[in-house]
Amino acid sequence: MTIHKSVLLEESIEALNLKEGSVVIDATLGGGGHAREILKIIGDRGMLVVIDADMKAIERFAEFPISNFQFPNNFQIPIFKFKNIYLVNRNFSELGSILKAIGIEKVDAILADIGYSSDQLEDLKRGISFQLDAPLDMRFDQSQELTAEKILNEYSQTDLEKIIKDYGEEKFYKSIAKGILEYRAKKRIEKTGELVSIIESHVPDKYRHSRISPATKTFQALRIEVNQELDSLTQFISAAIGALAPHGRLAVISFHSLEDRIVKEIFRENARGCICPGDFPVCLCGNLAKLKILTKKPIIAGPDEVENNPRSRSAKLRVCEFIG
Repeated sequence: MTIHKSVLLEESIEALNLKEGSVVIDATLGGGGHAREILKIIGDRGMLVVIDADMKAIERFAEFPISNFQFPNNFQIPIFKFKNIYLVNRNFSELGSILKAIGIEKVDAILADIGYSSDQLEDLKRGISFQLDAPLDMRFDQSQELTAEKILNEYSQTDLEKIIKDYGEEKFYKSIAKGILEYRAKKRIEKTGELVSIIESHVPDKYRHSRISPATKTFQALRIEVNQELDSLTQFISAAIGALAPHGRLAVISFHSLEDRIVKEIFRENARGCICPGDFPVCLCGNLAKLKILTKKPIIAGPDEVENNPRSRSAKLRVCEFIG
């Protein structure tokens, strides 16, 4: 049972331009809200591939033991097939290998909601949210070794500063990193509550009492580092564009500026045609546009959705169409 509320549900499903019989990928299953709506439209004649690095998300979506539905493949990827649905326990950055393993060449639509689900945020074993005192884990994929606890206790001050600055866009990154080193010299940092206290004691009073928690940006930075989110997003979008059939659509929902910037820049790069200087009489570069951008500005949640689901407040949806 999921507690997650899908963000920009109607807007993203409409943007995909789905039809009965479409082949669709939900690259970040999460709570499964988008996937269920997709299935309603594509019907039994369609095909849906759902991907998530979190096996718990896949099991919640299936609502039955999936071990008997193992789909054999040469890539040794955990894939489970039930009727017209493929359930894949992998990071979405591996999209190319996943499609090869299933035997799919081109798809009609791809959706990626790259935020954390409420199920993950409320999971006391994950330590993703600074609002709950929990172990400092933060992993999507529970089989990987790198955790937030390992980063906080073993990374150098220079590396901590870089992560907090670059991934968190935190202006007090130096003092926070210094506080982490001072604390861990006395005791290993193990719980989210400890980290919140460290951050609060190493930022100015005004910042500590602002509307947004001073821990927000540092926790974001750690989540990104643990899961290599920005690299994974870049790899995913490139693979997704290559997997689209003519007039196929890609929709990506991001939740902070670093993610949105990557989506916007890759879309623009692939929508750009000739790059020759303007005074050239003919094109010599041979560069052809692959995409048509369908959202000049990102689609955001309306006031009603924000009121009913505050986590939708920062969501941005960008959509493109493959033109060849």
